[in-house]
Amino acid sequence: MTMTKVEIISLMKAGQLELPEHIVICQENDMDYQIREIRQEEYPILDEFLYEAIFIPDGVEAPLKSIIRQPELQVYVSDFGKKDDCCLVAEVNGIIVGAVWTRIMNDYGHVDDTTPSFAISLYKDFRGQGIGTVLMEEMIALLRERGYQKASLSVQKENYAYRLYLKVGFIVVEENEEEYIMVCDLKKANADSNVMKRY
Repeated sequence: MTMTKVEIISLMKAGQLELPEHIVICQENDMDYQIREIRQEEYPILDEFLYEAIFIPDGVEAPLKSIIRQPELQVYVSDFGKKDDCCLVAEVNGIIVGAVWTRIMNDYGHVDDTTPSFAISLYKDFRGQGIGTVLMEEMIALLRERGYQKASLSVQKENYAYRLYLKVGFIVVEENEEEYIMVCDLKKANADSNVMKRY
């Protein structure tokens, strides 16, 4: 029997249904979506979200999509699926509309060889609706569950996402003329989060 998301959420609230591990169903502004782990066959979509993650200031022309082939960007997605790689996606009506992923890499947000770095992006039509916050919170909880102590990222100072990162527990530990390097203490951030079981 096929159930609607509204019926699934109703059963979950009544304690009559449990979702498989690492799936969460959300409702935001009358839109249903789910957060789940990426599947291996979906790894190539990270190229799209890597491009979407590039911050483009107002009045600046977007770069060609081929920019993601540069080595300093390929580090985020090349050979994804290694031991320390984690990725969650946001799905609306069967379509992946956003992703957050982490890996231990020598990227712009690198702090040490045991700390995973974050990357996150959503398609433009799905930004500003709370989905990014849920993705970040769920990844923080998942990394904590897997035993990591902290996570890092870099963000350009003009990027509005900086406020999101502060909201979910990141703090600035270093800065240069253009960017902040931020770190999240996973033991403290959203410590009451119930990994992937909220609805």
